[in-house]
Amino acid sequence: MPEREIYLLSPRALSPETIAVAFAKTSRAPESFREIAAELSDEKSAQFHEKWVVGYGHASVAEHAVLHLAFENVSRIAVETIESSRLASYTEKSTRYQKWGQDDFTIPPELDGHPLRDEFIQTVKFLFSTYAESLDPVKNLILNRSPRREKEGDEAYDRRIRSQYVDSCRFILPAAANANVGMTANARVIEMVIRKMLSHPLAEARQIGETVKEVAKAETPTLVKYADAVPYFVETTQELNHREHEDHRDKQKRISVDSVSSVVKEDWCKLIDYDKDGEKKVLAAALYRFNEMPFADALAHVKSLKKKERAELSETLLKRLTRYDVPLRELEYSTYTFDLMMDQGAYAEFKRHRMMTQTPQRLSTRLGYTIPLLVTESGFGSKYEAAMESAARMYEKLYEFDPNVAQYIVPNGFNRRVLAQFNLREAFAFCQLRSASNAHFSIRRVAQRIYEEMVRVHPLLTKYMKLHDETWQGVEENHFTKA
Repeated sequence: MPEREIYLLSPRALSPETIAVAFAKTSRAPESFREIAAELSDEKSAQFHEKWVVGYGHASVAEHAVLHLAFENVSRIAVETIESSRLASYTEKSTRYQKWGQDDFTIPPELDGHPLRDEFIQTVKFLFSTYAESLDPVKNLILNRSPRREKEGDEAYDRRIRSQYVDSCRFILPAAANANVGMTANARVIEMVIRKMLSHPLAEARQIGETVKEVAKAETPTLVKYADAVPYFVETTQELNHREHEDHRDKQKRISVDSVSSVVKEDWCKLIDYDKDGEKKVLAAALYRFNEMPFADALAHVKSLKKKERAELSETLLKRLTRYDVPLRELEYSTYTFDLMMDQGAYAEFKRHRMMTQTPQRLSTRLGYTIPLLVTESGFGSKYEAAMESAARMYEKLYEFDPNVAQYIVPNGFNRRVLAQFNLREAFAFCQLRSASNAHFSIRRVAQRIYEEMVRVHPLLTKYMKLHDETWQGVEENHFTKA
């Protein structure tokens, strides 16, 4: 009997493209991976990829070539495109634990030579100076409420309280603020990211796409060299943008502050669609997995059960689940669609849940903004609102030039709409993680409200979610002057 072996093909010894070929060849070659790799060179690997990946479209081979990309000083609006692929890993500079300097922002290339460029810079600098000015008043409030613990050093104390005051001040930072992002992905994903960025309406994103292509070609020259702008993306986006009627734009501009507040208060989280038989389908799928029956029979059996019997079956499925466990995949058979409105700071965390299907609208100042309670209590409320209003005025000027470019000026505190569809398994992951006591209060509010809406329609299975003991109304009361 052959002896089992498990080992690495190290990227220190082999290029990513060579490793990809070594794995690909095992489907038809009887030799070990080591033997296959020993016969390969970068040139032979390139020839293989030209023939099979490029020529015959066997793109899955490219998934074995993995790259680690570092992005520095890119705007947060560009970050959204970088982080838009499901099958990649990202780590981003946090607005919760780090502070931004006066010049840590990107000027949209579209404004080069434009009359609005200087005013844009002045407005961004005003936002950044207001952000910097807000830190000490809010910090002093926290110092009074969270005294130093016995034997707690300066560094440990600062680390413990920093997020408490930075969490509130970060609402002022605009989408032009720079960030650093680390990305790990396979060459197939990176090729798609390059295509999306080269097809993007923003010049910054296109420039980043060109740079990513050149950087990636150094390690995977064959697998990304044909990544170019996609006419389908470009032309479809342009036509859909042009279908927005002028009268609709004017109507949006005329929305009063009171009507915006009413919309946000009443309609910010709507469960617009869900599978009415979702719980029954999940339970039927669980039975299907462990029994020899067609799914139709399993579903008919679950529907025939009394309510108490379905509750007992739900308990069997989920009673052993701890906060650190991932539920069985059968929970994916129940889906939910939400029309949400949340502040941009919350969306920055919401978008990380890439197993969802998300459709965010462009950043805008037209849906109003949130005011953190700590900002008001620190006596900084009027300056905070002045900064937000200055951003809103600049937004309208930029919007007339280019609605996409106008996004750069929008601070984290302004509301944004996003359509999101996800299954019950992903809901467990999102609601439990984002309702935790150490999560930002903006995203806790969203997680608790989504949970409440799901409990209303599917109480049998959602009762096993383990959420922090608070409500979304409690989050609003304790953390917002206006949400």
